[in-house]
Amino acid sequence: MKRFLMVVAVSAMAASAILAQTRLSDETAYRIKAEGFSNSQVEPIAQFMTDDLGPRLAASQMKLRSEEMVLAKLKEMGFQNVRAEFAYDFPKGGWDNQMNYVAMTAPYYCSFAANPKAWSGSTNGMVKGECVVLDAKTKEDLEKYKGKLAGKIVLMPASQTYEMSFEPLASRYTQKQLDELEKDPRPRAMRRRMDGGSWLAARELQMAISEMLKNENVLAVVSGGGSFNVPSSRGVQYKVGNPEPTPEIILPIEDHGRMVRMIAKGTKVEMEMNIKNIFTDNQKINNVIAEIPGTDPKLKDEVILLGAHLDSWHGGTGGADNASGCIVMMEAMRIIKALGIQPKRTIRLALWGGEEQGLYGSRGYAETYLYDSKKGKALPGFGNFALYLNVDNGSGRFRGIYLEENDMAVPFFKTWMEPIESLGFTTLTLRKTGGTDHQSFTRYGLPAYQFIQDELEYDRTYHTVMDTYERLSLPDLQVDAVMVAWLALNAAMDNGRIPVLPGYPGKVKSQQQRR
Repeated sequence: MKRFLMVVAVSAMAASAILAQTRLSDETAYRIKAEGFSNSQVEPIAQFMTDDLGPRLAASQMKLRSEEMVLAKLKEMGFQNVRAEFAYDFPKGGWDNQMNYVAMTAPYYCSFAANPKAWSGSTNGMVKGECVVLDAKTKEDLEKYKGKLAGKIVLMPASQTYEMSFEPLASRYTQKQLDELEKDPRPRAMRRRMDGGSWLAARELQMAISEMLKNENVLAVVSGGGSFNVPSSRGVQYKVGNPEPTPEIILPIEDHGRMVRMIAKGTKVEMEMNIKNIFTDNQKINNVIAEIPGTDPKLKDEVILLGAHLDSWHGGTGGADNASGCIVMMEAMRIIKALGIQPKRTIRLALWGGEEQGLYGSRGYAETYLYDSKKGKALPGFGNFALYLNVDNGSGRFRGIYLEENDMAVPFFKTWMEPIESLGFTTLTLRKTGGTDHQSFTRYGLPAYQFIQDELEYDRTYHTVMDTYERLSLPDLQVDAVMVAWLALNAAMDNGRIPVLPGYPGKVKSQQQRR
């Protein structure tokens, strides 16, 4: 009987929470849409975030430059408490590319679209050498190359080949796909264990190759990555104070594959290149912060956090990844401020640093304000964390949101979403998604969510030199900014708030102890 009464009581509380759930008026929804669609500033912000800022690799001189420019822009837009905050130590330091010329000179001349790997070294001015393919599947295979690579340009074996695709280059979610997302993901099969031995062997081989190439004094190392004649962006291992690494270049798989095939047939292939990179001792990651302060005496210290990462890779100008997210969040903040509505809770914009290297900026924020992992205890900001919304999947339109298995968030979003369903925001999924900054907060059980977005052409353009202003769908970004403004303002004005997952933050400590 007691158990039955408890179930009834819990059910009554849940029903009461749902009944008490409120949203802002239809008039407010109209005003947000009118401001976002009639007075949109998405296009000038988009040009500023891509063309004007340029590449923004973590800790680089270009990233520091972008921080100063964004701080000035946010102050110009009238936000308060605008600042750059230190987030995390970054032993790799800063790296910027200043010269990048790569070409094949034999058996004929062909200039290449090339991209140096971040934190790799420079050539000694213009260098020219014969190309050798390093094909090693075991550490023993390396013996045949020892003493033979000095002054050579080493081509790594082709790891991927181009396959013709009959799928569209850009796509949007179908209704069938959205319906599938709405299904509860938790009744799932047990995960299979990964083959740790194979992974470890591959890592050891790669370390052995890197060590040998360093000792052999090769001119450069060339890999294939990216297609459609577009090289991708990657980095190498480096720490401030270490010797400058060997120059490493990424070519599109078409150009890289051409040379590998010719060498395999016995053709002599030569290349020339002039790569200049500079290293700076900037061993820190910063976040850029701005606010619309809360006004309610009881709720003003609680925070609605809107986030996207400011850093990018170095090849392009970080259009889809992730100027798009910054554009949406900055425009959403502008819309809210333009309406003159004073939120009860503080609405805080956070443009993270170092996301591409491991969520450094958002992790640093969480450890500064929310949870002291060394002491294993929640900080005052933990109790004031009301909601985090994140954008980091390109510039496609929002179709809904991933609620990270938090059933308690569903009634809030079901109520809030009504006026934006006509814009395409129709899907609430309890599925989890990964790979971006909301995970710095979900690990603590906090309500932090990433949007479901139309993919457009994201997968073939992000982390490449093609990731520029042209990758942005400005109409979609306008709609997304309106949706964020509406959801953020509702969360800031609601007397209730989405609960932290049961058992947290206590579960964090137990998880750390298990590790």
